[in-house]
Amino acid sequence: MKSSTPAFRVAALYRFARLDGYEELRAQLAAFCCGRGIKGTLLLAREGINGTVAGREQGIAELIAHLEDIPELRGLDIKYSSAEEMPFHRMKVRLKKEIVTMGVPDVDPLADAGAYVSPSDWNVLISDPDTVVIDTRNDYEVRLGTFAGALDPQTHSFRDFPSWVERHRVDLEGKKIAMFCTGGIRCEKATAYVRSLGIDDVFHLKGGILKYLEEVPASESLWRGECFVFDERVSVTHGLEVGDAVLCRACRRPLTAGDRLSPKFEEGVSCDGCHDERSTEDRARYAERHRQVHLAAERGGRPHIGN
Repeated sequence: MKSSTPAFRVAALYRFARLDGYEELRAQLAAFCCGRGIKGTLLLAREGINGTVAGREQGIAELIAHLEDIPELRGLDIKYSSAEEMPFHRMKVRLKKEIVTMGVPDVDPLADAGAYVSPSDWNVLISDPDTVVIDTRNDYEVRLGTFAGALDPQTHSFRDFPSWVERHRVDLEGKKIAMFCTGGIRCEKATAYVRSLGIDDVFHLKGGILKYLEEVPASESLWRGECFVFDERVSVTHGLEVGDAVLCRACRRPLTAGDRLSPKFEEGVSCDGCHDERSTEDRARYAERHRQVHLAAERGGRPHIGN
């Protein structure tokens, strides 16, 4: 039986900012989080901060207050959810060139991002037949769920998005463009990139899919399926309830209940997407790792990090 109060609070946060001293924040943020039992990942770059972390409610509140005390980071975009179990294995603070990697220089979300649209107004925008709705996430994320009528660029990484836009630029020019992503950060940069090409009528979902699923009732929702999240919950649904998807532990693809019916699916070893990409030796190694995970669980020890 689930407890009435989930044990852990999850915070997905970001802020585009001119963070010139980002390298100096790494050690002190890592120490701050570890000292409060917080786990997850924070990315720091000259363009700001991005990450998802989890911990006890008080620890997360202290971290957010600490980040808000940094003048450049004041006004963080934060989406909160909860988890019955800690969804991360460790705490990582990493230095990056970009907090969300597009690989295009001089894209400036601070100056050029598209217009925000609140979750309460999103349905009207994307139901307009003159609106081109674009899912800016990667192909494996879109497979789990997306908005009705949205275009899937079928990108393997966000670096592929600019080339997709260039190939379809003639179809986008003169149109009203609505973009969305998991938490809003990718769309800040995606809309800025599209606007840099001279396409001005560009909008994006404020707070991303997570805020939409939190605020819009399922009875009014145009969302179909589940939303992939980058932690051990794997996916969430309306009300940010944990979904039914699981990870293939060999390739890290999210798998639906239907995916797990494939004869090529073996828990901890392979799925239909990666079975033929791996050798017999690889699968034997994964099977042994999976066995060790179960042994550790049966002994009541710490989670096997290799999982």
